[in-house]
Amino acid sequence: MRPALRQARTLLNHDAHPILIPSFLCPALLRAPAPIPRRHTPQTAPSKKFSTFGRAQQQPSAAPSTEDIEDAPLDAPSTNAPPSRTSLPRACPGCGAPAQIFDKKEAGYYNVDRRVVQKYLGWDVGRAQEATEEDEVYANALKSVDPALLGELGLEKDAVQSPSESRGKPEIPVCDRCHSLIHHRTGSPIDHPTVEAIQQTIAESPHRRNHIYHVVDAADFPLSIVPHLQSSLRIPKLRTQNRRAKHKGWVANDRIAEISFIITRADLLAPKKEQVDALMPYITEVLRDALGRENRGARLGNVRLVSAKRGWWTTQVKEDIWARGGAGWMVGKVNVGKSNLFEAVFPKGRGADYQDVRKVRSTAEREEMLNGAKSLDELARVQNLLAEEDAQTERLANIRQEHMHQPPEVDEHDPEDDFEDPDALLPPPQPYTLYPVLPIASSLPGTTASPIRIPFGRNRGELIDMPGLARTSPGLETFVQPTSHDELVMTSRINSQRYVLKPGQSLILGGGLIRITPVTEDLVFLLHPFVPIHPHVTRTEKAIAYQTQTSDRQLQVPPILAPDVGSRMYSAGRFQLKWDVTKRLAGPVTDKTAGKVKPENLPFRIWSTDLLVEGVGWIEISAQTRRPQGWKPEGHVKKDPNHARAAREAEFAAMEERKNRKFAAIARAEKEGRDVDQVLREEFFEEDIKRKHAELQDDYPEVEVFSPLGKFVGQRRPMCASLVGGPKSVATRDRKERPRRSMVSVKGQRKPGGVS
Repeated sequence: MRPALRQARTLLNHDAHPILIPSFLCPALLRAPAPIPRRHTPQTAPSKKFSTFGRAQQQPSAAPSTEDIEDAPLDAPSTNAPPSRTSLPRACPGCGAPAQIFDKKEAGYYNVDRRVVQKYLGWDVGRAQEATEEDEVYANALKSVDPALLGELGLEKDAVQSPSESRGKPEIPVCDRCHSLIHHRTGSPIDHPTVEAIQQTIAESPHRRNHIYHVVDAADFPLSIVPHLQSSLRIPKLRTQNRRAKHKGWVANDRIAEISFIITRADLLAPKKEQVDALMPYITEVLRDALGRENRGARLGNVRLVSAKRGWWTTQVKEDIWARGGAGWMVGKVNVGKSNLFEAVFPKGRGADYQDVRKVRSTAEREEMLNGAKSLDELARVQNLLAEEDAQTERLANIRQEHMHQPPEVDEHDPEDDFEDPDALLPPPQPYTLYPVLPIASSLPGTTASPIRIPFGRNRGELIDMPGLARTSPGLETFVQPTSHDELVMTSRINSQRYVLKPGQSLILGGGLIRITPVTEDLVFLLHPFVPIHPHVTRTEKAIAYQTQTSDRQLQVPPILAPDVGSRMYSAGRFQLKWDVTKRLAGPVTDKTAGKVKPENLPFRIWSTDLLVEGVGWIEISAQTRRPQGWKPEGHVKKDPNHARAAREAEFAAMEERKNRKFAAIARAEKEGRDVDQVLREEFFEEDIKRKHAELQDDYPEVEVFSPLGKFVGQRRPMCASLVGGPKSVATRDRKERPRRSMVSVKGQRKPGGVS
């Protein structure tokens, strides 16, 4: 006998609480069997009329009485079945495109024949009714029972709820395009918006507090930075290093807007979190160079190196989003990791009554951990762990205290009005849930079709995923075979090998997609490609033939070039190796534990740079040059103790003398009635030529790069990632066994006429 019927028999035997059970459920349990009236009424199928723009209407359903259930036929649909929806979601939760059922090729298309779509619309009522009809009747019967009797029978409160009440709402389905991206990794990209469209969308924000997260990819940093984003979005400039500089500014309509730089996929830079954190000064300097002259004095205290894959610094960014409230805008170019970052930093499961339940260690546990340390290193590690836990607890307490004095924003705006407005660029937000459907992440450029607004904290704020801005148009993937598009995305950190370019050789990537040819003669270049595509070193003539697709020879790894793109390969420019990295790449020569030799006293210099391939990765290039003839080390020449001050005074004196001569030349030209510019050119022509020659005295090594349309290539100061990558060398004293002896001399002795 079923458990439900067994419990029903116990209820019937109790005299104080008589219960009437429908006769069709179990006639044998009834004391006075009665004829079962049955009415043969035709079953009506649920209506399948729906709208793609209307709001989903919930039809209230009251619990049916026992008489109604007895009179209902066995094959009739249950009145407690889940109410059927009459509309699709307003927008796809995966890509943000408005829902539609007309064009299969466009984003947001829903096929109503899909099982998940029918389940969301409530069309699959018959299958649910067949399995839960008896449970519905049993649950409705238990509702009229005294709670004390339920306690005696050992029934919990959840058992009184009907399956339709306990069954949660079905998850919002994604459109067919997102379904294909998730399961089949196929799809078509959408048109990318412009910076002006992003600015107009942010201007429609209903929140007073707005924070813009400028998401940048670490693989090609800083090539994925949106240039002049502050001026384009009409937000305040970055805070300078002046101690009186304000960190907030006022924008239109009395609203505040700030900006933070989030560099995603930081795990591609180094294998450990400590090594990535040590790169923060380098990242700040490169970012300052990329932001231009106007932001050279920016403070840049709003930069984060984040890894959504490893969870590096995502907790801190999540707490900042929760503490700020308001609107958080994810802005950046395509394929920089906005959707992955969105999923990692979105404050899920937090409502208005949020309390962070953390385990606080007792005094006894802390003393036990400290006393259990067996070495000084372990003791220091335990102390650092306890200090971090205390700091995190204090930080959360401050955030919670700030939240108590800062009431959440109340949006008195009706989202339905925004949705019906055809001119609105900002769609309405999704309904608030603790665990919403987050945007999908895909390597396809242009996955997000429209802004996706997901609220958190019950009107405390919302996080908005914006569509990615276009990179170089057309993209690099247009010159690659469709089956090789995934090879352009770096998914994990690369331990690069070293490639040596001797005079007359070149390096090609992907069978000719990128070609690097040295320009400076009689120099040996060392290259470390941190790219997912295959590198190959060959003669320059053969490299040109491979890139222009005129060679009949086949490479060991098939090229990824699309057909008939060889004629579209042009020079992207010449790049100088103008950063001196002698101290870092000279090896043990400049080590403090060796001879403590300063790089300025070495007879050679090492120059380096990082070549960036847009959206792919970077190539570290270095070359060693000799000092000019007649050079003497600075350490062997006795210097004046005040040489720095004397040099500075001499420079100021030369500038003052040049300025006085310039003013005299201008006065003389005005007195004689001659052109001022012509007089200045005649007066300072030879001097300017000598000064330019002095600036070019350091003959930097150069390389020339060839790429599709001469684009997709950039340059930055070297990060020297080759020092933390590659195979790990094992010291001689740490080797477990001696290396195998070379047998070259022994084989030579065995040959006829060999050395005996």
